[in-house]
Amino acid sequence: MERIICVCIEWLNDQQKRQIQEVASKLGFDARFYVNDQVEGAKSRIAEAEILFAHSPEALQAATDRLKWYCCSFAGVDPYCAHPEWFPTQECLLSCSSGAYDETIGEHLVMTTLMLLRRMPEYARITAERRWENQLPIRSIREVQIGVLGAGNIGSEYARKVLSLGARPVIGISRTGAPREPFDQVFPIAQLDEVLPRLDVLVMALPGTPETQGVLTKDRIALLPEGALVINVGRGTAVDQPALIEALESGHLAGAALDVMSPEPLPADHPLWDAKNILITPHVSGNMTMAWTRDECVRLFCEDLKNYASGRPLARLVDRTLGY
Repeated sequence: MERIICVCIEWLNDQQKRQIQEVASKLGFDARFYVNDQVEGAKSRIAEAEILFAHSPEALQAATDRLKWYCCSFAGVDPYCAHPEWFPTQECLLSCSSGAYDETIGEHLVMTTLMLLRRMPEYARITAERRWENQLPIRSIREVQIGVLGAGNIGSEYARKVLSLGARPVIGISRTGAPREPFDQVFPIAQLDEVLPRLDVLVMALPGTPETQGVLTKDRIALLPEGALVINVGRGTAVDQPALIEALESGHLAGAALDVMSPEPLPADHPLWDAKNILITPHVSGNMTMAWTRDECVRLFCEDLKNYASGRPLARLVDRTLGY
């Protein structure tokens, strides 16, 4: 019987298609390519697929019990973990593209860290008003203690980048607290309340799970020292947004940078837009616009395709109970 891989991805170029096709062919698979607006017409083919590489709930729900593995082209797969009914069978494997987004999100985090330390939201306002004011005190990345809540691939890549700029120490906070390079220290999330008072910068790179929802509460924001900064590229649901706004307005927090928020898209009249010293980006830190990210996403899929074909465990297999 024909072994079919359906790929439903918008951004693939010809070279990336050839790469997938060549690996698939060597392993005895036939790769078929579609973009998202072709899913409706491709449903009969998707129904025959053994493997689906996509980020499309619609495509996944068109699959049948022939589907053995769904590889999501995104790193975050919380919508899929929250909807097991989208999968044709409980045995269908779910993997993600964790590792493809480290570079682009790491660079975004470095950018926003430096922008906040150098008071860019305030200077942007000053220059927009055509005023010449240049004496706001700034801080160096060498002078602050940074904590990364979510010490996975993205958090680790950010830590590597800021350590290379002279930051010390950089602390990781993870579910288990197991040591992980390149962090100077790693603490379990159970000790979060003890760590927060030490941090000048709190970076959040958490997956969306029931355990991470609302983790940065009003009380925890209050534990951060006065003048601290909060940066979030994980999930907007992890932050008490009204409490964050209140802390920014009162001056307890010196600034915040949010690439994720709740809800998304953020309504035009939402109070976050007008919060003091805030940088808002519309969930762009991991966008597929960077060529390296797209190439890495394809490379990781091909790597796991070889694992799948040989019966080895998938390198980026998701535990649906944990959500990552």
